[in-house]
Parts: sequence; C-alpha cells; structure tokens
Amino acid sequence: MTDWTDTELSALRRAYASGTTRVSYDGKSVDYGSAEDLLARIRTIERAIAGTTRPLPVAGLAGFSRGDR
Repeated sequence: MTDWTDTELSALRRAYASGTTRVSYDGKSVDYGSAEDLLARIRTIERAIAGTTRPLPVAGLAGFSRGDR
C-alpha cells in the first residue's frame, strides 16, 4: 500500500475546488485526465486514511436467560 500524506490530499482537494486537473505537491506534479479522475483519487485516499485511523469494531457476546433454567 502506498502511504498518502495530508499534503497530497490537501493539494488534490484544492485543485478539485479550483477546477484544475493539474496537481503539484512536494516537488511533484500530476495531470489528471478529468475532474472525475481527480475526485476518484481523492475518494480513494480518503477511504484508505479512514480505514487506517478507524478503531476496530469490538465484538461482544450477548447472553440471555429464560429464567426457568
């Protein structure tokens, strides 16, 4: 998995908001074919970041009693 940075994500969001498809950050430049391509990249990074920072679900064991046993 590639490690994405907040700098990259911020640059992508700024480019999308300004309507351009050329993104520059950390001395790198990338041209995206369309705004949809750029948005797809943003969503991919957001999902990856959310997946790594979200706490794992806690599994529990439910119990019950009928009272007669």
